[in-house]
Amino acid sequence: MLYNLAIVIYDLLVHFAAPFSRKPRKMMKGHWVVYELLRQQVEKGEQYIWFHAASLGEFEQGRPLIEMIREKYPDYKILLTFFSPSGYEVRKHYRGADIVCYLPFDKPRNVKKFLDIANPCMAFFIKYEFWKNYLDELHKRRIPVYSVSSIFRRDQIFFKWYGGTYRNVLKDFDHLFVQNEASKRYLSKIGICRVTVVGDTRFDRVLQIREEAKDLPLVKMFKGDNAFQLSSQFFSILFDFLQLVSTLFQLFSQHFLCSR
Repeated sequence: MLYNLAIVIYDLLVHFAAPFSRKPRKMMKGHWVVYELLRQQVEKGEQYIWFHAASLGEFEQGRPLIEMIREKYPDYKILLTFFSPSGYEVRKHYRGADIVCYLPFDKPRNVKKFLDIANPCMAFFIKYEFWKNYLDELHKRRIPVYSVSSIFRRDQIFFKWYGGTYRNVLKDFDHLFVQNEASKRYLSKIGICRVTVVGDTRFDRVLQIREEAKDLPLVKMFKGDNAFQLSSQFFSILFDFLQLVSTLFQLFSQHFLCSR
């Protein structure tokens, strides 16, 4: 498959560039130790919620959701992965997660090895993260996976006549929380209907006023004593939460602009 070939080529390019450039060198060092790190830090018998962000900006968009889950459900562990060194190097000591590491390249062998060790009970991919092999394997293992703060445009490969393989990747998500109505319309045209519009959740600004939302319930995730499942109530509550954050962001922006 062309996708897997492209991943292999990218992997090789990073290896070739590593001796000459600091960023790919840091990435490769992180990849070399990721499985051993997971084996040492993943606690047997614990359940992990996996959040993946490409870089620092995406992490900041998902951070309030991470911290709300951390606060409301402390019995569950948080696994946070990054693709880029610019995210990992800044947040590798982030206290809101139990484990922080790089995400191995999206090759089938890497994917199975990563999921076998981490064994998350659910996964959240933030914004522009659509790694085909990871998503396919999560779906195959019936691990719930959600896209948060994603945005779609008509020029993306999902909506091209030759993008059938990539359109199928979107079907792996149990639900997509998108930024605007246009994204929802584009997705509906290709048969993706499990979509909720939540607005632009750029949390790096909202963090200044997020204390106002401290008492807002986030998720009703428990069903039974030991199960951790997302129900229709979860979608409703998460929608309300993200809508609130988006509204707070807009109000803060207006106040800031008016006060200048």
